[in-house]
Amino acid sequence: MSQTQGYIGRFAPSPTGPLHFGSIVVALAGWLEARKNKGLWLLRIEDLDPPREKPGAPAQIMSQLESLGLSWNGTPLFQSQRLDAYQAALDKLKEQQQVYPCTCSRRDLPPIYPGTCRSRSFTPSLPAHSIRFRVPPVVVTIDDRVQESRGSSLQRDVGDFIIKRRDGLVAYQLAVTVDDAYQNISHVIRGSDLLDSSLKQACLGTALDYPPINYAHIPLLVDQQGHKLSKSTGAAAIPDGKPIACIRQALNALGQPLFPEIDDLESLLQAATEAWSMDRVPKRLTLAAPDPY
Repeated sequence: MSQTQGYIGRFAPSPTGPLHFGSIVVALAGWLEARKNKGLWLLRIEDLDPPREKPGAPAQIMSQLESLGLSWNGTPLFQSQRLDAYQAALDKLKEQQQVYPCTCSRRDLPPIYPGTCRSRSFTPSLPAHSIRFRVPPVVVTIDDRVQESRGSSLQRDVGDFIIKRRDGLVAYQLAVTVDDAYQNISHVIRGSDLLDSSLKQACLGTALDYPPINYAHIPLLVDQQGHKLSKSTGAAAIPDGKPIACIRQALNALGQPLFPEIDDLESLLQAATEAWSMDRVPKRLTLAAPDPY
C-alpha cells in the first residue's frame, strides 16, 4: 500500500465465529478513536488457522459490524491472501540470521524457551520444524494510552518465539507485524490480553525496519465471576435487531456518555464520536449482567 499520513487504525478479528459483546467493545473503541481523529478504520480478517475457522464467519462478522453502523474504510484484507508477503519477511529475517529452525516439541519445553536449537542451521535434511525469531538482548518498551507503559527483556521473559509453525502455518506474531506495516497502521486498539503480543510484534517490527505503532489496550470484559468474554469460553454472539442497545451498552463499558435521549443509531454514533475520550476508558471492564442487552 502507498504511504498515507495521519491516523490509520484497524479491527482484526479471527473468523472463528460471530462477534460477541467483548469484541464489539474493542471494535467500537477503535472505530470511535479513528473517527474522532478523522482517520481511517480498516478491517482485516485474520484467517490463517483453518482448523479453528468457521464456515461463513467472515461474512457474519462483516454483517454484524454493518448492523451496528461500524463501517470500515476500503476493502477488507484477508491474511490468507498474503502468504507471499509473509514469506518475503521470513526470507529477510533469514538473510539477517535472525531466525533459526527448531525441532523441539512444545510439550517438552518450559514456559520460557531456553534456546535449545539456537545453533541449528537451515539444511535440506532438516526434520519437521518450526521457525523461531532470535530475540535480541534488549528491553522492548511500548507506551499505552490505557494501560501503563510496558517494558520487557523478551530474551529473559519469553525467549525466542515461533514465527512459523511446525505444520507450515505462519504464526500470528509475524503475520500481524507484516500486515500492520503493509496497511500503514499508525494506531492499534485491542484487548489487554494481547499486551505481550504487542511487545513481540514491536521487536519483530524493529528487526524488519518497520515504523513504530501507537498502542491502546482495552481491558478485557469479564462477567461477574471474573471470567473474560471470549469465543473460547462460549461467549454468546451479539443479538440481531438491537443495535442501539448494543452500542449504548458498549459505550457504558468504555466509560463514555450514553445519550439516552437519542433513539437513532446514526445520531447516537455521531454524538458518541464527538464526545469520545480514551481518557475515560476504565482500567478494568466488568459486565454488569449476564445479558447486557
